[in-house]
Amino acid sequence: MARPEKIRLGEILIQQNLLSPEQLEQALVEQKRTGRKLGRVFIDSGFVTEKQISEALARQLNIPFIDLSQFDVKSHEVQKLPEAQARRFRAVVLEDRGSTYFVGMADPSDLFAYDELVRLLKRDIELAVVQESMLLQVVDRTYRLTDEISNLAMELQQDLGDNSLDFVSLATNDSAEEAPVVKLLQTIFDDAVQVRASDIHIEPQEHKLHIRFRIDGVMHLQTQADMKIATALVLRLKLMSGLDISEKRLPQDGRFGIKVKSVPVDIRISTMPTQYGESVVMRLLIQNAGNFSLDKLGMPADMLERFRKLIHRPSGMVLVTGPTGSGKTTTLYAALNELNSHANKIITVEDPVEYRLPGINQVQVNEKIDLDFARVLRTTLRQDPDIILVGEMRDEPTAQTGLRAAMTGHLVLSTLHTNDATTAPIRLIDMGAPRFMVAMSLLGVIAQRLVRTVCEHCKQPYTPTPNEQLWLKQELGNSAPTQSFVHGKGCSHCNQTGYQGRVGVYELLEMNDELVEAANHQDTNTFIQKARTRMQGRSLRSQSIQLALEQRTTVAEIMRINNQFDS
Repeated sequence: MARPEKIRLGEILIQQNLLSPEQLEQALVEQKRTGRKLGRVFIDSGFVTEKQISEALARQLNIPFIDLSQFDVKSHEVQKLPEAQARRFRAVVLEDRGSTYFVGMADPSDLFAYDELVRLLKRDIELAVVQESMLLQVVDRTYRLTDEISNLAMELQQDLGDNSLDFVSLATNDSAEEAPVVKLLQTIFDDAVQVRASDIHIEPQEHKLHIRFRIDGVMHLQTQADMKIATALVLRLKLMSGLDISEKRLPQDGRFGIKVKSVPVDIRISTMPTQYGESVVMRLLIQNAGNFSLDKLGMPADMLERFRKLIHRPSGMVLVTGPTGSGKTTTLYAALNELNSHANKIITVEDPVEYRLPGINQVQVNEKIDLDFARVLRTTLRQDPDIILVGEMRDEPTAQTGLRAAMTGHLVLSTLHTNDATTAPIRLIDMGAPRFMVAMSLLGVIAQRLVRTVCEHCKQPYTPTPNEQLWLKQELGNSAPTQSFVHGKGCSHCNQTGYQGRVGVYELLEMNDELVEAANHQDTNTFIQKARTRMQGRSLRSQSIQLALEQRTTVAEIMRINNQFDS
């Protein structure tokens, strides 16, 4: 392909009627004032979109425009270009065409970048235009920090080669930002955030140290390292979270904050002594209150409307149930975010406080000084609240105090560990709460799970296996379809898993007069039977199956999720 010519972006956009001369003049003034690239000024000013600019460049240069969200990007092709150069020249190798490489560039008119790419790849190149934002996403996904983490772990191991080395000195040297232990941890955090990991696990084994990430609810091995580095890593993390570095025999919990690409991330840390050393688990909480919106939960529209009515009631208790990691906290914080106003006094009692919400009084439980849920909750009632969030109904005193608050003019939101919505009232009674109190105070229960969704970039039709077909037949009867299902074959967008992201499935049980009467009945089976009849067709099981029928997830995934309901 011939070397491209230098072009003027503003003139091209005017020629193609995407920009007016007045807008160009305005953008040039802004560019001179801020020093930003002209294309970025056009986009930020709302004159054109990034895609319109890319398509205009492609038309002007008579080369293809490639939408990377629809293109099957292969990691081994992209990696033919070193990461530093891919970022610097905003370029990715899309295909090896034998005598040439097919390369996507955000700005194919950059002549210096073109010449450098030809020199680096040692081959002629054919160009296409790609959007810069999508190009950077491809680079982030492709150039995982795995190699860098392994190299830093090796460097740290070499530093620890001398057995007489002072571990504490190494781990506590705050001024040495270039110290291997500091760089290694920062790189692990960077990689975890980049791949949307919710947890980081540092696990000492007999011969190796395993570092694993939980992504979309499933564990993935990130790297293995020499056991020598485990002590230095744990020491550094304990210091960052204010834990006792001399205590290695007992579990400890703490927290600290970091920034990843200027985004604040709160880290909750738990240490536990194991056979081969201290195991560390870190929960990553990205502090972005904008994520907490009821409209973003993915709840069916009719259920969302009913849930909204419940949380806007002046008094009563609303429970959210499900296992650990099912998104209960996100649902509760979304509800709080909607209720948060100058007209409401909101107090939360949590262990720990997971996210900071402005305008809300959040209290951290501390068992070590007898500041438990029940005690904080009793004090909370003297603080004249309108709305109270209790992190978890975990014992009889907490449950009774919460239910009493709900009966005396407060809206109480909380979580409970049950498999589904229908068993939540029975669980409260089993904990020791009086039947009449549960019947009179409980407004409703929402149960939920998180289901992995099929990657949109590698989604393809498939026929369920015989085992999956048998399961579908048991659930749906003879009308169960065997076609119209999809799965992901695995691609660079989903890290070869076939899944990308998760969506919530929900069921909502609202208490009515019939259920209140049944809850007061000595025979708990009466209540469960009536509740399940009321939930018919709107249960977690039916909602999850519907996701597979809508081609949003796989049969294998809903079978995995439904096994939790049966446990």
